[in-house]
Amino acid sequence: MVKKALRVGLYPGTFDPITNGHLDIISRATKLVDRLVVGVASNIGKGPMFPVEERAALVKAETDVIAAKSGIAIEVKPFETLLISFAKEVGAAMIVRGLRAVSDFDYEFQMAGMNYRLEPEIETVFLMASEHHQFISSRFVKDVAVYGGDISSFVPPLTYERTLARLTRK
Repeated sequence: MVKKALRVGLYPGTFDPITNGHLDIISRATKLVDRLVVGVASNIGKGPMFPVEERAALVKAETDVIAAKSGIAIEVKPFETLLISFAKEVGAAMIVRGLRAVSDFDYEFQMAGMNYRLEPEIETVFLMASEHHQFISSRFVKDVAVYGGDISSFVPPLTYERTLARLTRK
């Protein structure tokens, strides 16, 4: 009997902080793969609010429920290499990307093309954000939080607590 290879997906991002929109994409991506790696990019150039290790721990905590519910293994790994190199390292057959609006498409289209040129065996799959998450971005969440706005409907409870705690420490 021939053993079927596992379909491994990679969902990369900065996740600074992880939002309900990210969790929606992760949940939906589990329907496409046998194992999902959530790659947390260090992305120091973006001036992250949380260090990469803390972001990875938050993503892990927030995705444990999705893994248990879906029965799909979700592994969270920080990375600071070229995305396609990381995808090869984790054995990904596909890179999952979320699209919120037309403005995301241009950038994502270019990145998918570059990744395909670098490694044609790894496909990029786009998932459209759900209608109630289309406007959410980590950058907007941070901006709202910094100016005292309520972000509780944009992020899961643990991330909400950690974000507020991070802001009060500054």
